[in-house]
Amino acid sequence: MSATAPLRYVVTPIDPAGHYFEVSCTLPDPKLQGQRFRLPAWIPGSYMIREFARNVVEISASSGNVPVRLTKIDKHTWRAGRVPAGQPLTVTARIYAWDLSVRAAHLDETHGFFNGTSLFLLPEGHADRPCQVELRRPAGNAYAAWRVATTLPRAKKAANGAEPYGFGVYEAANYDELVDHPVEMGTFTLATFTAGGAPHDIAITGRHAMSAADLDRLCADLARVCQWQIDLFGGAPGSAAPVERYLFLVMAVGDGYGGLEHRASTALIASRDDLPHGVPATGALPEGYLRFLGLCSHEYFHTWNVKRIKPAALTPYDLAVENYTRLLWAFEGFTSYYDDLALVRSGLIDQAAYLALAAKNLTQVQKGPGRLRQSVAESSFDAWIKYYRPDENSANAVVSYYAKGAAIALGLDLKLRQTSGGAASLDDVMRLLWRRHGQTGVGVAEDGIFAAVAEVGGTGVARWLRARVEAAEELDLAPLFKGMGVELTWDAPAKAPILGIKLESGAATGEAKIAAVYADGPAHAVGLSAGDTLVAWNGLRVTGANLDKHLARHRAGDTVALHLFRRDELLEKTITLAAPAADTAQLKPARRAAPLAHLRRADWLGATPPTAETAA
Repeated sequence: MSATAPLRYVVTPIDPAGHYFEVSCTLPDPKLQGQRFRLPAWIPGSYMIREFARNVVEISASSGNVPVRLTKIDKHTWRAGRVPAGQPLTVTARIYAWDLSVRAAHLDETHGFFNGTSLFLLPEGHADRPCQVELRRPAGNAYAAWRVATTLPRAKKAANGAEPYGFGVYEAANYDELVDHPVEMGTFTLATFTAGGAPHDIAITGRHAMSAADLDRLCADLARVCQWQIDLFGGAPGSAAPVERYLFLVMAVGDGYGGLEHRASTALIASRDDLPHGVPATGALPEGYLRFLGLCSHEYFHTWNVKRIKPAALTPYDLAVENYTRLLWAFEGFTSYYDDLALVRSGLIDQAAYLALAAKNLTQVQKGPGRLRQSVAESSFDAWIKYYRPDENSANAVVSYYAKGAAIALGLDLKLRQTSGGAASLDDVMRLLWRRHGQTGVGVAEDGIFAAVAEVGGTGVARWLRARVEAAEELDLAPLFKGMGVELTWDAPAKAPILGIKLESGAATGEAKIAAVYADGPAHAVGLSAGDTLVAWNGLRVTGANLDKHLARHRAGDTVALHLFRRDELLEKTITLAAPAADTAQLKPARRAAPLAHLRRADWLGATPPTAETAA
């Protein structure tokens, strides 16, 4: 058997009603004794050990139709017994798939979806070997209309190579490529547009009410966003895409939001109400549709930033254990900055709409006490145990490297533009990283972002960045906004006093059960805790539905007698209400700004410079 013979996988949705995929892996030339197979413990882009092997419910091995003993030796690794010389070894697993998310696998009578990290066993020592995977249709006439959406290359030489959007044989150059192309199978809606000379498909699974005109609108809007990002990294209008083909896999649900990036595709989950429905040709975009476009923009930007410009710590991935880096603030935070920026620069929204989105992100950062306890570098390193595993104290202890990373990126962009007199920007840093790392495959060292910023904007800007990244402190961007003719103010929109708590979701229609207590607030001071249920306010019943009405009757400094249950014990607390914090950002063009500031803002946001009259 040739040493280059591929690993052969077969994926069969064997029991859609029971949510089971059957997956086999055939290794042509295994070790005669002790060949090991393992499933990944995590999926790139979602930094938490997920232990996909927990979904394996049956597993067996055979060689030449003769059973081979298979022994599990740790949580995700199996060792095969002796195999006859010259014979292949096949391991077959039945895998439970009922995780409706972008991270794992899901199967029922309506569709099937999987990431390769959930299904494909890797024979140890063969990660660089070419792979073939046969995708089979579920048995029965009910599945005759099912199609396949994936960016896995269709096998060209296999006798049963897949037709476009069809079942059959696909291929990958190695295991890393194999697991980086998610697969959707079912009766999805399909639309296509072109950007950077490459076809971009949108496959929408789940019930939705989009018309043909709505699909055309979605394609047109995404084409503008994708082309702008392609041109950003290409350095010129009309640049070529870094992929031969791209795919947006969209799962439409009643209530959901999320995405996961891949080298030539993204898996998205979104509310069906966020998809476009009769969006007018002019005017502001509906909030839900704007949110969906931002999600698509975010995941598409990852095509460069994290899938090709990668931290050295993730080059290559080790999917068996945690891969630590302090740079997620750059790879997720910078991406979170550019996702909304791409909307205004591509002309889908105006300056006011963009500034409102930027203010919303600054507000999210400011409302989290964790910003003063954890730096974004620390948050990146601890993502495995903190960010992706939130608890009732996360708001007090953890800062989002997405949100604060985006705020730092915004500040860095403005600082680069102002200190260079408009000659440099964060765009130049991204293009430098693309040339030096994305196009070469060389990972970014832990100090590589600072080095790139120093090269583009000087050591002073790099020191500014390092201080913001490594310190848990307030981020003062007001002076930088002023230089762009933008005024940043902080307001307390609510006039009622506060308790300093967050109620559990669903409390608005039920009991007032506390989900979190914010550090240094009134509730913290008197010892209220997550899990406590408020039952009486000054002797009157309190619920999730009427708590705000009780608060509205008071002023900051008033004291209130609270009765609450902790477990099954009734407690009484006397609490002093506090004034709401000025933690809601407002960003608006300054009433009076120098013409240079207007020009800087126009260059930053890709807008038309003001006339002499509007600049006065």
